Amino acid sequence: MRAWIVETPAPLERCPLRMVELDDPEPGPGQIRVRVHVCGVCRTDLHVVEGDLPPVAAGGVIPGHQIVGTVDRADPRGSRFAPGDRVGIAWLRSTCGACDFCRRGSENLCASSSYTGYHENGGYAELAVVDEEYAYRIPDVFADREAAPLLCAGIIGYRALERARVPEGGSLALFGFGSSAHVVMQLARHRGHDVYVSTRSEGHRALARRMGAGWVGASGDPLPGPVDSAIVFAPAGEVVPPALEAVGKGGTVALAGIHMSQVPPLDYERHLFHEKTLTSVEANTREDGRRLLEEAAAIPIRPEVTGFSFEEADRALERLAADGIDGSAVLVVGDADTGG
Repeated sequence: MRAWIVETPAPLERCPLRMVELDDPEPGPGQIRVRVHVCGVCRTDLHVVEGDLPPVAAGGVIPGHQIVGTVDRADPRGSRFAPGDRVGIAWLRSTCGACDFCRRGSENLCASSSYTGYHENGGYAELAVVDEEYAYRIPDVFADREAAPLLCAGIIGYRALERARVPEGGSLALFGFGSSAHVVMQLARHRGHDVYVSTRSEGHRALARRMGAGWVGASGDPLPGPVDSAIVFAPAGEVVPPALEAVGKGGTVALAGIHMSQVPPLDYERHLFHEKTLTSVEANTREDGRRLLEEAAAIPIRPEVTGFSFEEADRALERLAADGIDGSAVLVVGDADTGG
């Protein structure tokens, strides 16, 4: 099979990602093999390729963890999927199932968890393998390109929205408006929340206006008034203090990134007093994924997608790094279903 692999992480200008020919992977016990139709391009992929996340896979890894395709081989002892089923593979790949976190429903905090496109090979390839218990059935309402961003941008956005604790009919500020935030916008508005967007990119601001944001401004612009909750999607620590200032008494700020630059010192009176809450988001549980796909299908959510050919994986990451993609980017690897 053809695949993109990063052996030694480095800045994009040093071309750390290269296309190779590899043997087709074979599924093991309890696993399925998926013929990849599309794979979303995520900022976490950029962190893996450039080394913001420390390398963990010996010999390199195939990035990509927003995979949609069809099962072409399955363990006959399995029960969830059969050849021909359309499935999704997301970031969370395995957990121990036995620790305190796993037993209490917080498997995203399992110390033995592993992740697609980081610990194990992902979807910048023609074939991918995963344990069937960590794959998702894709609702028919979504075309392949629409489903791919939901498998990380959507799932993480869903968890961030839950942890932001927006009260019924409350207001929500989004700091940064990339792939995850533009999915959260649709979830939040469907739930009846007024959404404010602060982002540095004019293209992202234009998309937020088209999607019905109640207020849109550039980074650093003061919001028109206090909000009930905020989510910081930008991987920039300097955004955290203004986000805390933006929420009113009892408000919550959720940090949704897997990687963030240094957060500057906080002033207790300005940023944290009045029972404000600052929380983070780490990965997701499989239940988050199931609930997100169910709610997204009911709305239905329609991600804004820019498609790239499989041969353009490196260019897609360059565009992402430059904030040159409004909405989500998706690699078209195989025969993608464009219907919904």
